[in-house]
Amino acid sequence: MLRAFQIELNKLLTLICKIFKKNGSVFPGSITYNINQKILEKIKYPKYVIGVTGSSGKGSTTSLIAHILKDAGYDVVYNESGSNGIRAITTLILNNCNIFGRFKHDVLLLEIDEKHLHLAFGKNKMTHLVLTNITRDQTARNGSPDLVYESIINAVDKSTTIILNADDPGLQKTKLNFKGKIITYGINKTKDSYNSPKNKNIDNAYCPNCHKKLTYNYYHYGHIGNYYCKNCDFKRGTPDYEGTNIDLDNLSLKINKTDIHLNKNILYVAYATTAAFALCDTIGVKNEDIIYALNKNEIAAKRGHQYKIANRNITMLESKNENPLSYYQSLKYITNEQGKKTVILGFDNVSRRYKYNDLSWLWDVEFELLNDEEIDSILCIGRFKYDVATRLSYAGIKNDKLILVDDLNQLLKIIKEKTTGNIYTMVCFDMTAIIHKLIEEDEHGNH
Repeated sequence: MLRAFQIELNKLLTLICKIFKKNGSVFPGSITYNINQKILEKIKYPKYVIGVTGSSGKGSTTSLIAHILKDAGYDVVYNESGSNGIRAITTLILNNCNIFGRFKHDVLLLEIDEKHLHLAFGKNKMTHLVLTNITRDQTARNGSPDLVYESIINAVDKSTTIILNADDPGLQKTKLNFKGKIITYGINKTKDSYNSPKNKNIDNAYCPNCHKKLTYNYYHYGHIGNYYCKNCDFKRGTPDYEGTNIDLDNLSLKINKTDIHLNKNILYVAYATTAAFALCDTIGVKNEDIIYALNKNEIAAKRGHQYKIANRNITMLESKNENPLSYYQSLKYITNEQGKKTVILGFDNVSRRYKYNDLSWLWDVEFELLNDEEIDSILCIGRFKYDVATRLSYAGIKNDKLILVDDLNQLLKIIKEKTTGNIYTMVCFDMTAIIHKLIEEDEHGNH
């Protein structure tokens, strides 16, 4: 009776949110989850319950998996909104159950916050788990990458098939102790790979088996790359699914010798595409259906949307606060682009989940990459604009390139009057939504 009550209450609260045009992805689950926190263990799940987690890339990976599965005829429910905490997951699951607690669709696919994974299911509920990477991320909440990994691995048992990124030694160590099935994926060397570490801080530099320092054949970014231990047999090896012939300029790669289209010229999209291919092939989706979905019936990139401001391109690169490697990939994208450029940086909130305003992570981001002659201006926005500007000054950015924007409503006016070149935002999710709204209002005002 309690389960039925929670399901119906969840649906009623979601309806009320819709009536009042509020985002109902979290609030209903906040109420129903607190009534009985074991509710998700009492649901009758479908044949496939797929989780996707990691420090970054889980949203893009989840979207691609959903696209392939839907295109292949599977009835899929997933958290398209990107809300990935336990209360949002509760909302989604209960809204898709009948009154008897039976999930009404073929596949439940969830992007899950790595520290909430253990809250979502009992150990035997998840059939497949995709692991993208584990890096320093939200350290005020998560602590070290090792603590994040332990939280993830303790949430599953041998009944779950793990699909992991073999380029991350912090994930590859799963092979040392995990008793269930493991599938690996990775990316081969690209023209942008490098032979010695470029980041000041490497999250996983030592062998998890014998604790000697790892040797790298090449790095992609951070500690992600092709590694081996000279002291024991721990190594990346050859993944089960490997992206090769990466050509970001032409949006292409090969996965196990099959030509595949990329929907964005950023390396993390190559990882997301390879992970999605691996998962879908593992659960039995026909190769021709996977290839068709990726190559013919393409999906737009979840990140990196492009718009126009006064006939200038603006590319919205969402960079995850407190995650230096997320910022690094945006920085690399911007510096690889040709022509004059304007960059927008800043945020109002360090995190949406807690009120700690720890800014130490700014000093782990390689802002030195912005010492680029083609960058005309860098606009610092948001509540922490002075902190961002201070960090950029220490990175060697000339003060005459920095513009501090006091009133966000004046942002587009300042861009039009004081900057040149294509525009790139490197901000977190909340600020992306605000800038997008300003662009829409500007477009309507000009018609």
